Amino acid sequence: MEGETIEYPIDGILDLHTFQPREVNELVPDYLEECRRRGIYAVRIIHGKGTGTLRRTVHAILARQPEVASFRLAGEDAGGWGATLVELRRGGWGR
Repeated sequence: MEGETIEYPIDGILDLHTFQPREVNELVPDYLEECRRRGIYAVRIIHGKGTGTLRRTVHAILARQPEVASFRLAGEDAGGWGATLVELRRGGWGR
């Protein structure tokens, strides 16, 4: 429902299949911020394989985040090109 807050586990794995595409621009940075706050510096974002549109959106968001040290497509054991592995910088959140 519109405006309803949904609790989502913060465990270093963000599966975007359960969200609307319009939510991704705000969701990804917020999730990464909460991971860092909890001491989680390795994150896997599952965006699916599909047409690649969501993957490109996620990568564009990650490229704009100064707190992201690096990101790459996952290996076959972690979702292949349907997931992105993110390494976050340690230290204070830069907002």
